[in-house]
Amino acid sequence: MEAVVLAGGYATRLWPVTKHRPKMLLPVGETTVIDRILSELESDDRIESVYVSTNERFESEFEAHIAEEGYEKPQLSIEETTEEDEKFGVVGALAQLVEREDVDDDLLVVAGDNLMGFHVSEFLDYFEERGAPTLAAYDVGSREKAKSYGLVELDGDEVVDFQEKPDDPNSTLVSIACYAFPAESIRFAEYLDGGNNPDEPGWFIQWLQGEESVHAFTFDDAWYDIGTPESYLEAVAWELDGGTLIAESATIEGSEIGENVHILPGAEVVDSTVADSVIFSGATIRDCEVHGSIIDTETHIENLDLASALIGAHTHITNGQ
Repeated sequence: MEAVVLAGGYATRLWPVTKHRPKMLLPVGETTVIDRILSELESDDRIESVYVSTNERFESEFEAHIAEEGYEKPQLSIEETTEEDEKFGVVGALAQLVEREDVDDDLLVVAGDNLMGFHVSEFLDYFEERGAPTLAAYDVGSREKAKSYGLVELDGDEVVDFQEKPDDPNSTLVSIACYAFPAESIRFAEYLDGGNNPDEPGWFIQWLQGEESVHAFTFDDAWYDIGTPESYLEAVAWELDGGTLIAESATIEGSEIGENVHILPGAEVVDSTVADSVIFSGATIRDCEVHGSIIDTETHIENLDLASALIGAHTHITNGQ
């Protein structure tokens, strides 16, 4: 079996923090978002190859990260784009990858920005038992949230209806970006040849469900689709569970550090209050109140009150200026 980890997004809703950094490499506790997935695929003997599908802009970042972590299975498969408006769409990119890498085995496709509470091995066990296309499904608990995803209707564990981004969802069970396909169900090219939507994989699943039996692996564990500052900080809070993670080389003086705070190496927090935030390496915070914010690398802020802020790397803001 082979695997594709989708890592080609430009994460514009997290700019400036992700303008020059893949969101999949954002820290979540002691690891990163994508490493949770890559480490599981590395240890699962059923997975022979792992293709990290990314774009030309982030090629060097992923190449360096994979080498640094010492993974053996992951290899980059590069989509020839450098900007959001050049993207082929996820299904279009998958079709190109399958042809480029000559994929002819069963295939796992998972988004690299998915933080999933279940183990990938559990999902693969379920897929092998069914022997049919399988998706992971989660109850988001809100019809408003369900509008942003693929809505799943089940009879037992079989998908009997699938609606991508419905205007008026009749339930809250949605498909997350985690799919497994038998080799004969990898029909991306056929789907695209029919003039179908190349963007979200949910459109392909909606089409496939009308062609053959599709099953759903439902789970109750945590799931975070890390695409916004809010969802990223929620994922960090889930990982820290009310605690803090402060690097040994960070400097904390005269400060109150609240819940769900991650302070990375070399950061300095002096005479400040910080809660529900991530402070990146080398950042300096003095005489500040920081809540629900992301402060990027080598940034200096002083005498500020920040809430729900994203401060880009190498920024210097003092006294509100």
